[in-house]
Amino acid sequence: MKNFNDTFLRAARGEKTEHVPVWYMRQAGRSQPEYRKIKEKYSLFEITHQPELGAYVTRLPVEQYDVDAAILYKDIMSPLPAIGVKVEIKSGIGPVIDNPIQSIADVEKLGEIDPENDVPYVLDTIKLLTEEQLSVPLIGFAGAPFTLASYMIEGGPSKNYNKTKAFMYAEPKAWFALMDKLADMTITYARAQIKAGASAFQIFDSWVGALNRQDYRVFIKPIMEKIFIELKKENVPLIMFGVGASHLAMEWHSLPLDVVGLDWRLPIKEAREMGITKPVQGNLDPAILLAPWEVIEERAKEILDQGMMDPGYIFNLGHGVFPQVNPDILKRLAAFVHEYTAR
Repeated sequence: MKNFNDTFLRAARGEKTEHVPVWYMRQAGRSQPEYRKIKEKYSLFEITHQPELGAYVTRLPVEQYDVDAAILYKDIMSPLPAIGVKVEIKSGIGPVIDNPIQSIADVEKLGEIDPENDVPYVLDTIKLLTEEQLSVPLIGFAGAPFTLASYMIEGGPSKNYNKTKAFMYAEPKAWFALMDKLADMTITYARAQIKAGASAFQIFDSWVGALNRQDYRVFIKPIMEKIFIELKKENVPLIMFGVGASHLAMEWHSLPLDVVGLDWRLPIKEAREMGITKPVQGNLDPAILLAPWEVIEERAKEILDQGMMDPGYIFNLGHGVFPQVNPDILKRLAAFVHEYTAR
């Protein structure tokens, strides 16, 4: 493709770039008026099942904000129906599952994913985007086993993940069987996205911060090692991200991945001082996007100054864009990042 902007990919590999690349988690949809109009007619799952529509929503922020990467518009729940999990996205609540996992028998009933047959619309959306439309890299993604398991066990969103942790502690055999099933699903699903044209891949372990470091090492890290060892063979940058998981940053750093994603709680300078030498991504608190521009600019400068101290830095938010954010602010911020960091 003419004028392909590979700044994001080079930064993810730890190379020097002409400017710091920027993209925003949940940049596709959420606050855009065009997206809201589509949502009046279609649900999230209905949009993702229509490749032309999914490609349009994915492409929109690239064109409007001039960001350096696109992230596929879909949900971390997208592959679960294929393995036998009934998921409904309820407005104002989130994913709701009416057949929660309660025993090893429930785990054993779960099937395997065949992406070409089970989620062809996801792969068709990627092909549409990468074959003719995008001038920047496309990031594919998946939910990590712990985060998916938390929905599957709790039956929906949770504030404390008590049922999930109780299942992990009380039923270790069932827990590891579930982790293995979800790891295999994630690997197969990720490989299919990369084969279809995704040129980077991010794993969202959104809620794993609920665990302490010791439990992460015992119950989660071996599974994540399995996933990343397999995906390393695909030769695309691999990114890890979670919320409220600063205490796990060094655990992620020791995994065979390329980029450590940070939320707003851990300053980049501190992450580097802890020993993180891999490229990092982050980490403006998305709530700051509702502040006056002078505040946004000041906070962004602070983060960029820390990020630019080492090669391999990608500017992002510390979590996703939320619906109240003004799209003009995201556009202005992307332009500011490019201008401020131009070398």
